[in-house]
Amino acid sequence: MPTEPSLTPAVFAAANPAAGESASSPIRDYLSTRSSGRFADSSFAALMLLCACSIFAIVAFIFWILTVRSHLSLVQFGWKFFSRSAWDPVSGDFGALPFIYGTLATSFLALLMAVPLALGVAVFVTELCPKPLRAPISFLTELLAAIPSVVYGLWGVFVLVPLMRDVVGPFLSKTLGWTGFFSGANFGVGLLTAGIILAIMILPIISSLTRDIMLAVPNSQREGVLALGATRWEMIRVGVLRNSRIGIVGAIMLGLGRALGETMAVTMVIGNHPNISRSLFAPANTLASVIAGEFTEATGDLYLSALIEIGLALFLVTIVVNAIARLMVWAVTRGAPVGAA
Repeated sequence: MPTEPSLTPAVFAAANPAAGESASSPIRDYLSTRSSGRFADSSFAALMLLCACSIFAIVAFIFWILTVRSHLSLVQFGWKFFSRSAWDPVSGDFGALPFIYGTLATSFLALLMAVPLALGVAVFVTELCPKPLRAPISFLTELLAAIPSVVYGLWGVFVLVPLMRDVVGPFLSKTLGWTGFFSGANFGVGLLTAGIILAIMILPIISSLTRDIMLAVPNSQREGVLALGATRWEMIRVGVLRNSRIGIVGAIMLGLGRALGETMAVTMVIGNHPNISRSLFAPANTLASVIAGEFTEATGDLYLSALIEIGLALFLVTIVVNAIARLMVWAVTRGAPVGAA
């Protein structure tokens, strides 16, 4: 019966590069005859494939559970559920429009405040910042993303809410109250306060991704623009920002995805009232905050089903927004040429 070759010193010596081109053949022959090695490779590959497929299975399972548990609301209200403004658990009349409005309003306010600041940080770090300061600034910016949302909420309750109620709110009401966006009672909580909290939370996401996208722009782009006599600002605007625009939009959409789904911090500072108001001082609710605030109080089947349907809508919207954003970032950093239209 043939036996497997043993790993003798001669075999190891043959693996020495100085032994010549055929030196590695004994080890290669030994490994190729080991059936256990081939079995281990195939088993490992199958296990890794199973791990990858489990991600799709988890997403599909979550979608299935949300769909099944929201079936009663889907049948009762249909698509009109998203255009109805009533939310009355006592009479069993439900509509998600106030929460859609609150989600869109707070997310828009967050982007309005976070995007300019994030772009400024990214441009400074990649193009203007002295090298010794780049790492500390990048670290501090990314550190904001590691802070738990409940900590942001506590800071908002004890610092931002009193500041909005006693200082910022009266000033905005006095100077811009005629617009209607800063009128009415100001209790410190509301759409504007939630938007500020969200802006702080999505700032590191947009800034970090924008910085990486700008670093992906070839230096030849910068050198070419400068060689044509452009100033440093013109080089940044034409050579960097213009060629990074698709990726920057993707980074902004990733920040939007985070803002749409943020729950705890928003719940603590938005006021939690199903209201549609022009005033940014008015208490409101978002798709995520109404689930967090009322899920434990949902006693009836229809009430619980309506909340789960809101969760289903939030789940689908978040997946779509994040998928589009990831594709746009990938198109710049790995796929299509930088700046491709």
